[in-house]
Amino acid sequence: MDSTEVINPATGAVFREVPSNGLAETDAAIARAQRAFLSWREVAPGDRARLLRRFAAVVGDHIEELAGLEVRNSGHTIGNARWEAGNVRDVLDFYAGAPERLSGRQIPVAGGLDVTFHEPLGVVGIIVPWNFPMPIAGWGFAPALAAGNTVVLKPAELTPLTAIRLGELALEAGLPEDVFTVLPGKGRVVGQRFVTHPAVRKVCFTGSTEVGKSIMAGCADQVKRVTLELGGKSANVVFADADLERAAASAPGGVFDNAGQDCCARSRLLVQDSVYERFLALLEPAVKAFRVQDPALETAEMGPLISAGHRTKVASYTDGADVAFAGAAPDGDGWWFPPTVLLARSADDPHWREEVFGPVLSVLPFRDEAEAIRLANDTEYGLSGSIWTRDLGRALRVSRGVETGNLSVNSHSSVRYWTPFGGMKQSGLGRELGPDALLSFTDVKNVFISTDS
Repeated sequence: MDSTEVINPATGAVFREVPSNGLAETDAAIARAQRAFLSWREVAPGDRARLLRRFAAVVGDHIEELAGLEVRNSGHTIGNARWEAGNVRDVLDFYAGAPERLSGRQIPVAGGLDVTFHEPLGVVGIIVPWNFPMPIAGWGFAPALAAGNTVVLKPAELTPLTAIRLGELALEAGLPEDVFTVLPGKGRVVGQRFVTHPAVRKVCFTGSTEVGKSIMAGCADQVKRVTLELGGKSANVVFADADLERAAASAPGGVFDNAGQDCCARSRLLVQDSVYERFLALLEPAVKAFRVQDPALETAEMGPLISAGHRTKVASYTDGADVAFAGAAPDGDGWWFPPTVLLARSADDPHWREEVFGPVLSVLPFRDEAEAIRLANDTEYGLSGSIWTRDLGRALRVSRGVETGNLSVNSHSSVRYWTPFGGMKQSGLGRELGPDALLSFTDVKNVFISTDS
């Protein structure tokens, strides 16, 4: 079996090798998951809930271990990595309450009784990206397992370690063999087989819009369900009446968190023209104070980019651009890049239009509410965004006008596990998290029982 080198992006050094599964191993894992589904779906809802709660507790007992793995494997700051491991625990706990509440309906009909059931789909294939390996995995496997499906999960080639460990912890918690399988390997082999294998009844993919389109097209051949969470180019819209000091202080975290490698990053900053210069003056010290450090340090706010190739791609967006100001980043080994603010000359600038997926913020002024909405919507993406204003009416009008799946007013928070998350336009299809996510892992079955004599 082939293997993949795992590299610490803070140092550029290889520190582990992970087996890379091929087609035969993938087919075997799917077959085992299909057999396990027959018994897992029959586990009583209360017992399935108890197993998920136990899984959550075991993850909770290993927060520091998982966080340490993510710091070395993904370059995430230790504070972020602890949150990410805790999010897996919390999402498991949240969906542990679902099996006993997965209720159908009784629908009034003539001549009998009509009821609906939510039936699990079968084997679910989950393809996880490298930017948030733990949380995005949990957002898929927790509701899928709670609904009675079995899961085969493919972690990103660059960041497989925490997923592999979560698979081990699932067994330690008592989940039956083959109910939750982690299968490292290449996307074009393992991930593509999720698309083509008839026993995989749903694919959950988080990643680029380009790859998401190909997965959706492949799944159409078998009328296979998909959930897609794809790219983003989210706007941070600051009106003149906003609390400018607070908006400027929070803007770096809204785009530079996780080194900007976040589909929800507010990488387009729209500032009302009457306060444009003042806001930039407030923003500059906040950007320069943003701490880019060894991600293992408790004080680190941002770590390195994921790879040398990705750093080259991010840097290409700053070549020839109008740099307003930038922060600092460590020298030496590792894939470091400073937080950088660019002034957009127009809405056609590549760094304004394209998803950079790095710590690069593009700034553009706007005149009024109508232009703010037009510029925010002038993108193929629609995943997240922020609006800063003290005017409640404006907040509601602009929120309804901006075409995006998740918005925050006077905040940069995009994700809560108890509320829906997903995109519009080419940012995705379907919703994760929240109380209804479980339903996307089920089929609705309608049963009519005649009472005629």
